[in-house]
Amino acid sequence: MRKNSALNLVWFRDDLRLADNPALVAAMEAGPSVALYILDEQSTGIRPLGGAARWWLHHALADLSEELASHGVPLLLFRGEAPEIFQKLSDELDISQVHWNRRYALAEREIDAQIKSALQNQGIEAHSHAASLLVEPWQLSNGQNQPYKVFAAFHRQILAATFRPVLEVPETQAQVEFEGEPPGVKLDQLDLLPQKPDWGEKLHAWWTPGESSAQQRLEDVLANIAENYTQERDRPDREGTSRLSPALRWGHLSPVQVVTALTKQIGQHADPEGAAALRRQVIWREFCWHLLYHFPQMPTQNFRPEFDSMDWTRAQDDELAAEFLSAWQSGETGYGLVDAGMLELWDTGWMHNRVRMVTASFLVKNLGVHWKDGEQWFWDTLVDADLASNTVNWQWVAGSGTDAAPFFRIFNPELQAKKFDPQGSYVARFAPLSAQPLVDLKESRAAALAAYAQIKDEKRQG
Repeated sequence: MRKNSALNLVWFRDDLRLADNPALVAAMEAGPSVALYILDEQSTGIRPLGGAARWWLHHALADLSEELASHGVPLLLFRGEAPEIFQKLSDELDISQVHWNRRYALAEREIDAQIKSALQNQGIEAHSHAASLLVEPWQLSNGQNQPYKVFAAFHRQILAATFRPVLEVPETQAQVEFEGEPPGVKLDQLDLLPQKPDWGEKLHAWWTPGESSAQQRLEDVLANIAENYTQERDRPDREGTSRLSPALRWGHLSPVQVVTALTKQIGQHADPEGAAALRRQVIWREFCWHLLYHFPQMPTQNFRPEFDSMDWTRAQDDELAAEFLSAWQSGETGYGLVDAGMLELWDTGWMHNRVRMVTASFLVKNLGVHWKDGEQWFWDTLVDADLASNTVNWQWVAGSGTDAAPFFRIFNPELQAKKFDPQGSYVARFAPLSAQPLVDLKESRAAALAAYAQIKDEKRQG
């Protein structure tokens, strides 16, 4: 199938970039290399991507394919169970080495271990690399030699750590050629784009997936956002956040690239508070992955088991609870900041972080809907849907996670709007028409606190 001799495979996953890509660098240094992406939604434990994420992935793969081709590396696309794809490729190609950057969710780790073992049994070298986090999760532990559960201590540990250096884009190699059609499928055959209806076009007005766009955004953040980040980050009516979350989720930028750039700016700037606060957000992402690695049940189970008995659905019946969830999803709760956030999400595939907290709190604590329902909606509609961040942040809001200030932290959407959207321009932009309020804030807050008090009593009574 291929004209040349043995080659190396680079398996791309959530690291869709050429710069600072240890797996790509190692493979190309070892010899002629071919890139590989597998859309695996069949393997046990793998969570299928949401709709917005699939749209992003399609365009990110198109961008990656062009960039790799300019460096002599073809990108092969496959759909199916990754272990079966590798077995097929090892039968058809003369493979010398396989390189990939590590994944940290439990199902993905088990698949990678299975593939590495199978390749090595066939005499094929298989190498995994650290690329997607600042520090490997197993390298960090607290004073009791346990995983960190408190972010402040984790943050201090990360700042004291030494990171690997940022890697340059590898030198262009001689073009790898195949006899006839290369193995795999065409990008369109992955069926990543929405069809009926085709809502993907509206996302193009907001995003350009790919490495070069992400690098440009990072430069813009360093020049125009970082300095005032502390003052502007909570204002959804202003351009005060980094919007780097999709780039980090899809690996167009590595956290090492971002933190290295921010640390350099901190060292050079007379007033580094903004850049330091932004770096702290990147480290929060790291904390989420640290938790998911050590507590892999977090996407499906309450971190605090006492919340298993929480009366999440406090509506009068299941039908009303479903109506509450639907109204929240469609931005028809009657509370402007909540509705604006949900409509921003629907229109753009993204939501301002302050508003994410407000909308999530309203769903769980005012409407009495389980955090898993909200997490699933965000998973399907966010272009930056990330298993660790999405799960940990929803549990943080719900009070069932690791945070020390749990369920009684209830965001009042009206007070939040007055403080962070004082002229109402954000609400006017995304939710100019107001629905009737679904619930009374005071009454629903009291009901939430009563439900929380009940599980506290149950825990004390054993």
